[in-house]
Amino acid sequence: MVKVIESGLLTTVQDLGRFGWYHIGMPPSGAMDDCAFLAANLLVGNAEDAAGLEITYVGPTLEVQQETLIAVTGAEISFSINDRPAALWQAHYVAPGARLALGSITKGARAYLSLTGGIAVPPLLGSRSTYMLGRFGGVNGRKLQAGDHLPLGEAPPQLVMLGRRIDPALVPTLTKELDVRIIMGMCSYRVKEESLADFLAATWEVSTEADRIGYRLKGPPFQFKGGEQPFGAGSDPSNVVDLGYPVGSIQIPGGLEAILLLNDAVTGGGYTTIGTVIKADLDGVAQASPGSTIRFRSVDIEEALRARQLREARLARIRLTLGLCDLAGELGQ
Repeated sequence: MVKVIESGLLTTVQDLGRFGWYHIGMPPSGAMDDCAFLAANLLVGNAEDAAGLEITYVGPTLEVQQETLIAVTGAEISFSINDRPAALWQAHYVAPGARLALGSITKGARAYLSLTGGIAVPPLLGSRSTYMLGRFGGVNGRKLQAGDHLPLGEAPPQLVMLGRRIDPALVPTLTKELDVRIIMGMCSYRVKEESLADFLAATWEVSTEADRIGYRLKGPPFQFKGGEQPFGAGSDPSNVVDLGYPVGSIQIPGGLEAILLLNDAVTGGGYTTIGTVIKADLDGVAQASPGSTIRFRSVDIEEALRARQLREARLARIRLTLGLCDLAGELGQ
């Protein structure tokens, strides 16, 4: 078990997500920064989809009540074991009764804590991820609170992993100035060409309204093309007939702002969406804090797929450096 002494600002149980339920309005949830989350699990010898903790801005204080390996990855955050500073992106052994303290994030937005065996809360619809908007999954569908007890899986700590760390060359660089690739489309045809050009030319700022549901972005307004509204779309030119919202899509309600929809967003609705951030860039977006800036660059499907291949190759190299795979096999060579 792991006892929560202090909960931090927003600490939730997450795994890789709850897939296959979009059609009933259930978003995937799951770790926002997949790569950092996967690295933490790999470091402690877990299955890649084992549940861990996602820590936002200010971390928790925990008491671990059984021996285990732990790793913290993602954002830059102060981290100690029994008041002794511990390195990020590295596997550490902790004995029963050890106290883990995670402080404030100094760069980025989200850190990840994995423990041997994973957090063994009951799975719901195939995942242990917390969906707070729906009060579903994790620990009673909410963030952690002081006094919570988190069960761990029964896997023994793989001491062969002790001291292993991610090669610094493979650790992502955190920045407050993001260049993000986007596939334009969906309902962008409803927006004037010059307005779409302004969208791609602008520097957008992440507002203080930024969470797991989405980020409100500060930037220029949008202008819509004239013409008759589709039947059932309503009178506002930013309205369309309801459609699905992919994770990473950008909606422009009223043409007044852009909202980047993320893991806990609603799965569909009637606002114009002008494109979708590619999967390979969502890890970086997850680490964007208020005040960060984003420049969007339009790419095609082929470039998005190449970016995905490069992302998978980096994960394969992480597995290789930890002795967990054959690189040629992982890369399909």
